[in-house]
Amino acid sequence: MTTTRFGQHVPDILDCLAQLSNDEVPTPPKLARAMLDLLPDEVWSRPDFVWLDPFSKSGVFLREIATRLFEGLADWEPDFAARREHILCNMLHGASITEMTGIISRRSLYCSANASGPHSIVRFAAPQGNLPFIPAAHDFQSNGRCGLCNAPEELERGEGRENYAYSFIHGTYPTQEMANMKFDVIVGNPPYQIDSDGNTRTMPIYQKFVDQAIALDPRYVLMITPSRWFAGGLGLDDFRTRMIADRRLAKLVDNPKIFDCFPGVKIRGGVSYFLWDREHHDDTEFSTRIDGTIRSTTRRDLRKGEGVLVRDNRAAVIIERVAQLGYPSVEETFGPQVPFGLRTNFAGSLESPFPNSIPLIYGTRVGYVRDDQLERNHALVDRWKVLLPKASSGDTPLDGEGNIVDVVTGAPIALAPGSACTQTYFVAGVFNSAAETENYANYLATKFVRFLVLQRKVTQDITPDRFRFAPMLDMTRSWTDEELYDHFHLTHEERDYINLTIKPRSVNLSLDSPIPASHLSGGSKYRPGAGVDAPETDK
Repeated sequence: MTTTRFGQHVPDILDCLAQLSNDEVPTPPKLARAMLDLLPDEVWSRPDFVWLDPFSKSGVFLREIATRLFEGLADWEPDFAARREHILCNMLHGASITEMTGIISRRSLYCSANASGPHSIVRFAAPQGNLPFIPAAHDFQSNGRCGLCNAPEELERGEGRENYAYSFIHGTYPTQEMANMKFDVIVGNPPYQIDSDGNTRTMPIYQKFVDQAIALDPRYVLMITPSRWFAGGLGLDDFRTRMIADRRLAKLVDNPKIFDCFPGVKIRGGVSYFLWDREHHDDTEFSTRIDGTIRSTTRRDLRKGEGVLVRDNRAAVIIERVAQLGYPSVEETFGPQVPFGLRTNFAGSLESPFPNSIPLIYGTRVGYVRDDQLERNHALVDRWKVLLPKASSGDTPLDGEGNIVDVVTGAPIALAPGSACTQTYFVAGVFNSAAETENYANYLATKFVRFLVLQRKVTQDITPDRFRFAPMLDMTRSWTDEELYDHFHLTHEERDYINLTIKPRSVNLSLDSPIPASHLSGGSKYRPGAGVDAPETDK
């Protein structure tokens, strides 16, 4: 903890630890204390409770738990030395994720890396005390991946090298000697991914630690993970479904700002921590935390999110009100994500038009192809249509008040018949007239629609399911944001919130041409100032 000595500020050593590797990101003490605050007060006066951090990196959780127990058990055992002996030897257990983090963790908890040595504040028979590093082995399958954690075979680099086979999910911890031990509270910050440094497409691993902790059936589980599981994907769909449906999820605190919890560590989509309570069978207390401060808290049934966990409490109310009117979803009008079968890296187009050629929109350019080069949906070429870029802005920014400020999607492109596109775009809708096409493009650009899309968006990729909350209305007429707010009976506060949250968005209208106004034919690059923001360029 931060102290003052001889008039000087002495920082907590655990606040000064640097990230050792991609999975060895120590939890700041302030964050650990905020997490422990979710537990009921009665746990700090229970001398019979057994605590476990099965993936310790710095020992911060066990240290902070010990600090609270030293005070909470004072009436039960007034003698401090005896109380400390009981807490550290009988109540607190853990396993480190590497040899190095084991040394750091024991130093944090016992004041000595050697728990049996003369400098340890309690004396164990074994040097690792209750905080060992337990080696484990991967279970590699014929596909070259571990069947337990999906790690690639190249992580096995020989004896004495770290293989990231974490003992808690590889069956070596808790050990056989602990087989009959019943853990009351499991707490910590599990590894998030296994085989890359910052690659957002890396398959996550944290859900396996959560599942294993719950499978041990403790009284409480308290963990922090990335919030990407809210929207599923990347192997998280089943985990998301289980978590949303689990009525024992008592409290969930979402931290949407990227660097809010782990300064300097970029975790796209932010992080969240939760309290799973075995005796709780009710709605979840969902909170949003910005800059270390809880901004809103609401009790919610998380099952009402159409397959995602809506992270904005105020948005959840708006979504439910929109759904009550029973409109079909805009998602149903969207075509496939590779509408004409041409991938992003398609290289078969020519720069100049030729007889019977079809303009092909890709990235910020236009090329020309033959009809037989299109692999599917030939009929869409001659339809009025609206395109949306597959990629939009990247990280979700926030303003000084912690409010999300984003354009959410790229600019809709309203096109006259006669063109196709690569995977850089998808067809968001087809129509029979220029008027409907224009109205729909402008509708997708409204703050109202993009606010609803934002609730399902966790990365820069825009997919049809992100539009599931957006209602499909009559497109023979135009819609403004104010008309939409009136139509769905939004309050003045809700209107102001949407207007503050979402930036204005332009539309690219090309109703007299199959070529977007923001593009130039002949393979020319995007012209600055023409149209609106360009989508991500094809690789």
